[in-house]
Amino acid sequence: MRRVEIAERPDWRASAEALGFRFHTIDGEVYWDERAYYAFTIEEIERDIEAPSGELHEMAMDFVADCVRDEALLKRLAIPETYWNWIAESWRTAEPHVYGRMDLAYDGRGPAKLYEFNYDTPTSLYEAAFFQWQWLEEQKRRGALPAQSDQYNLIQENLIEAFGLIAKRLPRPFYFSAVRESIEDQATITYLRDCAEQAGIATKAIAIEDIGLAKDSRFTDLDDYVIGTLFKLYPLEFMFAEEFGGALPKSGIHLIEPPWKAILSNKGVLPLLWQRHENHPNLLPAFFEDDARAALPTGWVRKPFFSREGANIEMHLADDTTAASEGPYDDAPTIRQAVHPLPHFAGGYPLIGSWVIGDRPSGIGVREDATLITRDTARFLPHVIE
Repeated sequence: MRRVEIAERPDWRASAEALGFRFHTIDGEVYWDERAYYAFTIEEIERDIEAPSGELHEMAMDFVADCVRDEALLKRLAIPETYWNWIAESWRTAEPHVYGRMDLAYDGRGPAKLYEFNYDTPTSLYEAAFFQWQWLEEQKRRGALPAQSDQYNLIQENLIEAFGLIAKRLPRPFYFSAVRESIEDQATITYLRDCAEQAGIATKAIAIEDIGLAKDSRFTDLDDYVIGTLFKLYPLEFMFAEEFGGALPKSGIHLIEPPWKAILSNKGVLPLLWQRHENHPNLLPAFFEDDARAALPTGWVRKPFFSREGANIEMHLADDTTAASEGPYDDAPTIRQAVHPLPHFAGGYPLIGSWVIGDRPSGIGVREDATLITRDTARFLPHVIE
């Protein structure tokens, strides 16, 4: 694994705009960064990222199967009791899921370490699945990369296949939804809608804010039509806290991602996985705050159960160096995970986002931050298999 500087394509911004990638620059700062790329060998991809991603996913799914049968585990994860039966039923009936992303620390030398699962509302999808592939193909055509250069990226074709496999099981109409004013989230659901349409599913779009609740407790669109299936780029724990959240279990709506993903989008799953698979090479020691072992004298990272995009993280390194990030999740319970700093390259600290589509590891995206905490301001860099 190495970081390689490369000249930007002179027209990449115009290309991004034309292809719907309108959040390539955020608040005047570069988000998509093609001034460098990360290069991997095929062995690093297959042995150190793809295979462990598949194993970690299987461990996570096995945990969900245990969790839905154990109310003590659901309580430990601070999931509201109102939703326990609904979550469990969604697992028992095998409500389908489409995608998830796990974040890994990897430096090309040791085993990749799991930081966390992003299995409910993962973002950085469009740039990982589509735009970095466009970059690769164009740079090969221009001779900037060798013609045999490849990329670990089956994300788009596996997304289309996943939608096709679940199409017959999902009631219509099929809506895609996100917060109206979020440019990134709206672009992500537009991309996912296109993948679903390619799989033969007729879709519609609606802003989260425009979803209504009928007198019979079913969710409706602006024309009062009942929503059959809703792909929502909106966290389940946010939905639980909404005014109409209590109507979810009896509404009959089918969600993607399904209710059982509330278990895996919770950082509390990390100490519970460590309990079951202690000393697994791809896991970091993790404990709940009320566990004496959470002291972790060699260094720790405190994470709220429900935080996103690097918010409300507190890091204490072995040399007493500290780092912290602000955010809106300061009222959530927390866990501590053994510190395992990201590797440092010339441009910063890269984090590997390993995508699982359906149940298959399917590709990666690399986000690079100037600090050890990967926040929503981190840049996305393409990658190449050499």
